Amino acid sequence: MTTFVDRVELHVAAGNGGHGCASVHREKFKPLGGPDGGNGGRGGDVILVVDQSVTTLLDYHHSPHRKATNGKPGEGGNRSGKDGQDLVLPVPDGTVVLDSRGEVLADLVGHGTTYVAAEGGRGGLGNAALASARRKAPGFALLGEPGDAGDVVLELKTVADVALVGYPSAGKSSLISVLSAAKPKIADYPFTTLVPNLGVVTAGATVYTVADVPGLIPGASQGRGLGLEFLRHVERCSVLVHVLDTATAEPDRDPVSDLDTIEAELAQYGGLDDRPRVVVLNKVDVPDGQDLADMIRPDLLERGYRVFEVSAVAHKGLKELSFALAEIVARARADRPREEATRIVIRPKAVDDAGFTVTREDDGLFRVRGEKPERWVRQTDFNNDEAVGYLADRLNRLGVEEELMKAGARAGDGVAIGAEDNAVVFDWEPTVMAGAEMLGRRGEDHRMEALRPAVQRRREREAERDEAQREFDDFNPF
Repeated sequence: MTTFVDRVELHVAAGNGGHGCASVHREKFKPLGGPDGGNGGRGGDVILVVDQSVTTLLDYHHSPHRKATNGKPGEGGNRSGKDGQDLVLPVPDGTVVLDSRGEVLADLVGHGTTYVAAEGGRGGLGNAALASARRKAPGFALLGEPGDAGDVVLELKTVADVALVGYPSAGKSSLISVLSAAKPKIADYPFTTLVPNLGVVTAGATVYTVADVPGLIPGASQGRGLGLEFLRHVERCSVLVHVLDTATAEPDRDPVSDLDTIEAELAQYGGLDDRPRVVVLNKVDVPDGQDLADMIRPDLLERGYRVFEVSAVAHKGLKELSFALAEIVARARADRPREEATRIVIRPKAVDDAGFTVTREDDGLFRVRGEKPERWVRQTDFNNDEAVGYLADRLNRLGVEEELMKAGARAGDGVAIGAEDNAVVFDWEPTVMAGAEMLGRRGEDHRMEALRPAVQRRREREAERDEAQREFDDFNPF
């Protein structure tokens, strides 16, 4: 059974925004008391957050599809819909978020670090929010926007200061078990360690973490053995410790050739040339192991390595190794650039930035791209003529019609708003302006016009009653 997963593909979908409501307030003697449709609720986000209690991506391996809840639609009586609930996904410290092309989207390091993997859609406005002096009773509302949806790849890179690397059965698990309180599985056969183990070591005033990386073999950087799966876990470490077995029973192996093989694999993996190296000659409690350590020590020192002879079984040389690693880690931490205070960079839009573009394609189709026009199209109910007229008014005020004319568009030409895979295509009909009184007439609710004669008659009756009352008051001597 799989118990440790450090790479998964996650399918995330944010919640859709709720639709706005088109409603008219009605009560006795007020058949059209005004628009009172509420706004739709916002869709929930999908948020990744670092949780120190989580150490694996196993949950997402079994359940890779995650979706936030949708926003509720608005209701009459100016009641807005409820927002969708955000879906918070805990991930281990050191998780890297990538897109489907392998580009890094976020590097989540530090407890509480968050990243919005999918943003919820906006809720649509109700007709109460769309009412204006020119459009007193809109008979339509805006639709909620769909939430973001897509695939992200989560990769776990262990956050540790020291990485123990070496051949299988070199004694890495035994070493981390005596340096720290970690209790990894230890046995006398290769590939005992199937997952990275972490241990916390205290040496004087320095506290650091040690990662026991599963054994590497020749060809690990190309996928042989378990190395390729776990080499990413050494990328964040400040120092690499080569654990060499001085008591190996295999006739074709020796500590120096093991070191050369592991270094070749690290070089092919890349990105680790700047990390300091330390060599640990393990199992010197064995007589032949001590003799071999004495033999190869001068060669390793000549290569520039710091060499330590240890025995995890006899607890020999552990204190010197622990304090030496603490010194290197402390120096690496001091050399790291200090994090500067967050600077807010304001990038105002250019004065001539219209917020959209109009291009003519090879087939004669005119394509409009831009955040506002594409969002407005998603919010429009094309089954409602009044809503379509409102969209046309917004596009006209934004300057889309003017740009289409400049681009050479004529009446009847095809115009597409949005990307090729999700565009609204229509035949363009330019607005005919007869004068200032025609501005903004599209999309108005003509029910108010129908009520004007009745309102006028009521006012006339009220005026007649007032006139009769005045005549009665003038005639009455009392």
